[in-house]
Amino acid sequence: MTQTPLTILLAAPRGFCAGVDRAIQIVEVALERFGAPVYVRHEIVHNRFVVQSLEAKGAIFVDELDQVPDGVPVVFSAHGVPKSVPAAAEQRGLFYLDATCPLVSKVHREAERHFNEGRQIVLIGHAGHPEVIGTMGQLPEGAVVLVETVEDVATVQVDDPENLAYATQTTLSVDETASIVAALQARFPSIGGPKKEDICYATTNRQQAVKAIAPKVDALLVLGAPNSSNSKRLVEVAKIHGCQRAQLVQRAADIDWSALDGVATLGITAGASAPEVLVEEVMEAARARYAVTVEELRTAFEDITFKLPKQLLDGGAPSRPVPADA
Repeated sequence: MTQTPLTILLAAPRGFCAGVDRAIQIVEVALERFGAPVYVRHEIVHNRFVVQSLEAKGAIFVDELDQVPDGVPVVFSAHGVPKSVPAAAEQRGLFYLDATCPLVSKVHREAERHFNEGRQIVLIGHAGHPEVIGTMGQLPEGAVVLVETVEDVATVQVDDPENLAYATQTTLSVDETASIVAALQARFPSIGGPKKEDICYATTNRQQAVKAIAPKVDALLVLGAPNSSNSKRLVEVAKIHGCQRAQLVQRAADIDWSALDGVATLGITAGASAPEVLVEEVMEAARARYAVTVEELRTAFEDITFKLPKQLLDGGAPSRPVPADA
């Protein structure tokens, strides 16, 4: 039986970023160094495949620190944690490893700098996201106010309009965030900002790649988890830039192939916490159904890496970890 032809257009860059890669390595190396179990507070990154792979190696994922027994290592997720979490770990004498992405740690330091200089922080982000909870938890209550949309800017209440600075979650839509920043600057002309944009390189690059392929495809699959902010933003960006048939899928088994009837060119990308093996899995599933031709459209090259914490490299297990950006 002759298979229907299908061109797959792969977006590049896609998939793992340096912060995600580092976080996963921290858990894997901790398991090698200290043996199972190694506890992890929250999903190390937002991807069930990754979490289940680490569980198979001996990692145990919990929601809160009080679920971690004494005497075992615990890892904090890539999204960052409020200061109260490491403080509680130290109070209990737990050995912990901070897998916070260094680019999230950068936002934390900037927020602290602005606060120490007397400014209230306006944080652009999604309420309830672990990264937002972690960033707001770096400072006393009331020091950070959250805005999620342009509309929020008109009603946000601040202590002193002349002493403000903004920061952003690292995984937002670049274009939407620019609109929110513009609205903040219009309402609060003296508001300060980060020295370098808070939205991370990987989020920006993956959105740029989707913008490039969206007009060229009939449908687009974004490999990623439903709780992954950067993955959900890729679907939104695709729809804005010419591909209404964009959808988020976790892996090949979730794809409704009948919904792709009539598609001649299929775009595929992956969020920053989705491993390349899931892209390959989708490609194999497509080859089983179509005569597939693969093309890749690359808009940027990435060579960024982040060092692991010194506790995992120096042969010892000190009582407290090195900061995430060491």
